[in-house]
Amino acid sequence: MMKFYKTEENRMQTLDAFESRCWIDLVNPTDDEVEDVVSLTGIPEELLKAALDEEESARVEVDEGATMYIVDSPMLVDTEDGDTYTTIPVAIIYNPKCIVTVSLNTDPVLAGFVSNRFRVSTGKPVGFVLSFMLENVKRFSSLLKQIDKKSLRLQAELHKSMRNQELIELLELQNSLVYFSTALSANSTVHGRLSRLESVMNNPDYQDLHEDVLIETKQAVEMCSIYRDILKTTMDAFSSVISNNVNDVVKRLTIITILVAIPTLIAGLLGMNVKLPFGLDSISGSPWEFWVILGICVVLTAVFSIVLVKMTASVKIRTPKQVKKKRRRD
Repeated sequence: MMKFYKTEENRMQTLDAFESRCWIDLVNPTDDEVEDVVSLTGIPEELLKAALDEEESARVEVDEGATMYIVDSPMLVDTEDGDTYTTIPVAIIYNPKCIVTVSLNTDPVLAGFVSNRFRVSTGKPVGFVLSFMLENVKRFSSLLKQIDKKSLRLQAELHKSMRNQELIELLELQNSLVYFSTALSANSTVHGRLSRLESVMNNPDYQDLHEDVLIETKQAVEMCSIYRDILKTTMDAFSSVISNNVNDVVKRLTIITILVAIPTLIAGLLGMNVKLPFGLDSISGSPWEFWVILGICVVLTAVFSIVLVKMTASVKIRTPKQVKKKRRRD
């Protein structure tokens, strides 16, 4: 999809065709659209197709009088399993003729430029780039807050019941934070290159805008790092809880197995067609034979159950608070 825009009377207006100093917005363009832009603007085809690779890293490139900035932009994608967070590369290319943006999907920041929610001028390419980068970083911060809120909600649900769905969603959030962290680090390198532009160094407004970009980027990196560490710690904690729960279930099943094996063993020994020791043959054929054997099973099972309960009770995992209290008593 290819659309033309131009700033007129301090507002973004839609054009029917290419004009000088306009903005061409390409969203997942076809080969024919790319060829048309090449013929209209003179921008090399390699630059226009760079952002169409999902794995393209953030960078700056200058070729044949055209300057290209590729940055990673955060995206909220609706899927069958729910919302997922990812990043896509967005290229902003400009030369004396126009500005061209290229992306695989509609970018929310660029959509904000079109709707005049964010004011930019197509006649000032550097200001356009700086404005995009500032709003792009702010969107990172906004989505990071959404991730944190979603993480807290999932943790609250996991406290009530351990389900795989919540754990899978937490894992996806952790992966999203990894993508965001990598993207912000790569974007920081591109932001640093902007400070070397003569147009930025000689323009106080651009300097202030660039400083805002750096400040917002630093805050977003710190937020991402904090949320990532918290989520990693949370996942480790829930993994330990699940492991403890499994161990507890296995312990209970082991005790039950041992207790059930005792009467089975006794019944097997007394049921053998051989002479039994300890005068047990004397009860054979007695009307009390069944009750005697049942009594022996009950008594031995009760004794072993008491022993096993005491053994398991003696092995306790103390919490940090309990350890501190014990030290104070000692």
